Amino acid sequence: MPKLIVLSFVTMDGIMQAPGGPEEDTSGGFKHGGWTVPYFDDFLGNVMGEQMTKPFGLLLGRKTFEIFASYWPQHEDEWPGINKSTKYVASNTLAKHEWSNTVFLKGNVADEIKKLKRQAGPDIQVHGSANLIQSLLKHDLVDEFWLKIFPVALGYGKRLFAEGTMPGAFKLQECKSSPAGVIIASYARAGNVETGSFAENPS
Repeated sequence: MPKLIVLSFVTMDGIMQAPGGPEEDTSGGFKHGGWTVPYFDDFLGNVMGEQMTKPFGLLLGRKTFEIFASYWPQHEDEWPGINKSTKYVASNTLAKHEWSNTVFLKGNVADEIKKLKRQAGPDIQVHGSANLIQSLLKHDLVDEFWLKIFPVALGYGKRLFAEGTMPGAFKLQECKSSPAGVIIASYARAGNVETGSFAENPS
């Protein structure tokens, strides 16, 4: 069964909004779009290349899908397999598109994703799609996070883990850092949150 993997750029304070450019997402008066750009180097590019060329399907919210659809169909040399991969789109307003192998999820999105995860196929990657990710977290549907944590703090904006996130524990699978100070870390779901007390186990 496929795993659902969220690939996300985040700041040190958990903001994921508009990493790629000033006009990418200005909702809420966000003025720091493009905050990842000064930190991108060959090291980070190679990491992204490795992750994006694994066998994959894509699960995207409408806004991210429209950004992807405006660029990637003509640039498959930069992302091999993107046109042949299945693109699942969660949208209340968009129902068809000319990009090949695009499937629009109908009805309850959480239920549809649960069905996808029970079928045979490659792992499903989620890029961007801040609003969709909140629904995935609320229903505990994310199996892994592949994060790039940038050495900046913004103080406001859309957060990766917002209110409504289902509590859960994760296990670190891999961690490394780029010369520019970006931490690349992957985490896998590891059961429920465990708690304790230092008073019960004094050092």
